[in-house]
Amino acid sequence: MMPKEVTYTYRVAGQLFRLRGDERLLMAAPNMAPFRVPDDSCADADLRFDVSIRTVAALAEPEGVEPFFTDNSEADMPRIEIYRSADEWLFRVAQVADAPVCCEIRMSKDFRRAVLTLQEGAPVHTQRFAIDNAVMLLYAFATAHCSLLEMHAAVVVHEGKARLFLGHSGTGKSTHARQWLAQYHTAYLLNDDNPVLQVDTDGKVWVYGSPWSGKTPCYRNERVPVAAIVQLEQAPQNSIEPLSPSHAYAYMLSSCSGLKVLHEAMDGLHSTISAVVLGVPMFKLRCLPDKAAAQLCCEATK
Repeated sequence: MMPKEVTYTYRVAGQLFRLRGDERLLMAAPNMAPFRVPDDSCADADLRFDVSIRTVAALAEPEGVEPFFTDNSEADMPRIEIYRSADEWLFRVAQVADAPVCCEIRMSKDFRRAVLTLQEGAPVHTQRFAIDNAVMLLYAFATAHCSLLEMHAAVVVHEGKARLFLGHSGTGKSTHARQWLAQYHTAYLLNDDNPVLQVDTDGKVWVYGSPWSGKTPCYRNERVPVAAIVQLEQAPQNSIEPLSPSHAYAYMLSSCSGLKVLHEAMDGLHSTISAVVLGVPMFKLRCLPDKAAAQLCCEATK
């Protein structure tokens, strides 16, 4: 039986995008379901990008493009190889730094159109990884000038306001978030790894859930005002202090996704990060993995 091709439209943090491909692949994506909207939503709205998904027997070596940049800075994080030509970008993604490439995505220079190519017969979890990471990357690149930041953070909502916890892999973002959930019974997790920040026209900062949430499944299609952003650092005792604007900017830059080696993309990221730093209190929390750290953070960020 021939695979049935379908087209689904999604909205994340107000931005519409469309995926086309095998129905079995797109239907097997519970993380995307809360963000799906009627396909005619694009009739009177701007479609941020459009992705066609296909499979091939084997991924070929890149042709017609030049190497641009490779991100393999962390052994347990995906390796991303970036190539470019006069009219397109090519991204090749591996699940971890030393793994073989599992997919590639060719994008137009403006990131509005893309073709995602998967390995035929690959395990379903590998294909899902490929789709999620390709779309997540494309979303970050295509929205760089939309006052949005795709963050590497865990987000807890408490009493109607959100706190974002920033930190490199292994710092304890998820652990600290769980301490909030244990300490405050009305608190809940909005996203565990890749929320989206938005600065509105009045300078107010909001955070959105997204279809990408790391190891903890949490795919809430919600928007919540941001009370504070907190950089975490493991320590033998709990303490918290405000971050200076320069330190806050530097850590925000290191914690957001984007094609930072491209000057045009950095212009958009710079203006949004600057607006966030001016609009939201930012702190550094040195902490133990305990409830007392959550209590201290909550009191300091009210």
